[in-house]
Amino acid sequence: MKIQEATENFERWLAAHVSLVPHDIKYKHLEMSTSPFAFLRAAFYRWAQLWPQICPKLSAAPKVLAVGDLHVENFGTWRDMEGRLIWGINDFDEVFPFAYTADLVRLATSAHLAIAIEGLCIGGANACKAIEDGYRDSLRAGGRAFVLAEDHSWLRKIALNELRDPVHFWARMKSLPRITGEIPRDARKLIEETLPQKGMAYSLLRRLAGLGSLGHPRIVALADWGGGYIAREAKGVRPSACIWATGTKRNLPILSPKLISKAVRVPDSCVRYQVPWMVRRLAPDCSRIELSSLPEKRDETRLLYSMGWETANIHLASRSAIPAVRKDLAKRSGKWLLWAAKSMAAEITRDWKKWRRA
Repeated sequence: MKIQEATENFERWLAAHVSLVPHDIKYKHLEMSTSPFAFLRAAFYRWAQLWPQICPKLSAAPKVLAVGDLHVENFGTWRDMEGRLIWGINDFDEVFPFAYTADLVRLATSAHLAIAIEGLCIGGANACKAIEDGYRDSLRAGGRAFVLAEDHSWLRKIALNELRDPVHFWARMKSLPRITGEIPRDARKLIEETLPQKGMAYSLLRRLAGLGSLGHPRIVALADWGGGYIAREAKGVRPSACIWATGTKRNLPILSPKLISKAVRVPDSCVRYQVPWMVRRLAPDCSRIELSSLPEKRDETRLLYSMGWETANIHLASRSAIPAVRKDLAKRSGKWLLWAAKSMAAEITRDWKKWRRA
């Protein structure tokens, strides 16, 4: 199946599960043409198709409840119920039972593409080694969440750098276009359940964000409360694209809430799931960290090591599968992750070139 056909086929499937925003889908198609890295992020459905074909032996590794759409820009920060700043994976739209290797290869592939396009300053071999070392060490330690308090001061500096300044963040929020029509009642109810005060006034705005979820409805509630702004976002959710890619006929449940609740993780107290919606807090320190916002001085080996560690934190939700994962990982040596990442990066780049020509 060619990339254009796959995209049309997937979007027909997608429209049966979520109310798509046509303008956002057109914008997504344009963004997919900008670089192989953007294409990777936007077209997880294609990855789910290609992965077992390009890496058949790795795709047969022990399965865990995996993130699926993992990449180097799928990490961010949030506040827990104690107000502490937490860092980790912050998007779980594509959770699915996958070989544990799939998340590692996709993360490494994204790093490989980001080195060439997004200015990630590390060699491909070193990036893969850092990710794998972090993953192995986290499995051995039983995982540990990243609380940016006494520990991880270097990561806190990345998370709180000047490019995530509150003045700029709230200016962007206030500039979002207003929603003039009615919004779904269940989305409004879920938003109001996470607000700090019952009956408080708020404005409803439309937000364009992400790449993989472009086209999904996003509703932002912005309020001036207690002397400052607060925001909540309701996003339409649906089953993983892996269901489409594998041709599964039955509708499997959305597995994100299950994974989040069982992983080695300090949760965001404002995240709520009520299918077909999820709501979360938006704030300068409660958002995804883009590569473009990273400070010039950073230890990228350490950052990728932490990403590998956090991946194991998530896989540890699949407790019964971990002994098999450890056994399988013990057999893997050499540059297996680098070879797989290079193979997938080459295939993604070929697909991207075909998409651009079309």
